[in-house]
Amino acid sequence: MELPVNQFKRAIRSGKAQLGLWCSFPTYQTIEVVAGSGYDWLLLDMEHSPNDVGNLNIQLMAAKGGTASPVVRVPWNDMVTIKRVLDVGAQTILVPYVQTAEEAAQAVAYTRYPLEGLRGVASTVRASNYGRVKDYLNKANGEICVLVQAETLKSLDNLEAICRVDGVDGVFIGPNDLSAGMGHRGNIPHPEVQKAIADSVKRILACGKAPGILVGQADGQRMLDMGVLFVAVGSDIGLLRASSEALAAQFRR
Repeated sequence: MELPVNQFKRAIRSGKAQLGLWCSFPTYQTIEVVAGSGYDWLLLDMEHSPNDVGNLNIQLMAAKGGTASPVVRVPWNDMVTIKRVLDVGAQTILVPYVQTAEEAAQAVAYTRYPLEGLRGVASTVRASNYGRVKDYLNKANGEICVLVQAETLKSLDNLEAICRVDGVDGVFIGPNDLSAGMGHRGNIPHPEVQKAIADSVKRILACGKAPGILVGQADGQRMLDMGVLFVAVGSDIGLLRASSEALAAQFRR
């Protein structure tokens, strides 16, 4: 049995834009539904969601039959958590709150087996199909995709240095935390925030790395036109909230 190819990693490296959906529900049923909806990637959140590794394991199984590549946002830049997430089969991770090149390098190291990194070695985990993937330990590093989240002014100050870290495949701009740090909490459309986002996208692209972002449906195309290569254009919670409210409003007098 061969190691699965990381289609998301290949797509963003080739400059092919990837359309995504943000998923916060810690259930496998919602993942199974949206995995077949035509998206290129799904963000499975463990930072701002009551999701754990056990739930994630089942969600990754549920996503297997769909068109979308799972991207897992780990709760923190933590070696143990990242090891466990990779062991259950994640090939692409998003690491929040990376502010320096050193922190970015740590994130990469946590995903690589020695001697290239610090990932703990286990040979019969789900990621290797329980030992059935031929030569998994020597091939796994090449299919891991590392995305780091730039969401503070310090991150933007160090953006080029973060992008230069070998093994960082993309940089995700976190608009909520960034707007809060700029003194515009809850006001992502503020001109200063939008200027910072547009400038960051240009800088990331100039470094040869893939920029990413989560936006509302109205801003999705604008971000794609700007050159953002992986764009989440909505969320599972947002879709359920909007459609359920619309249905209730239709029948209320």
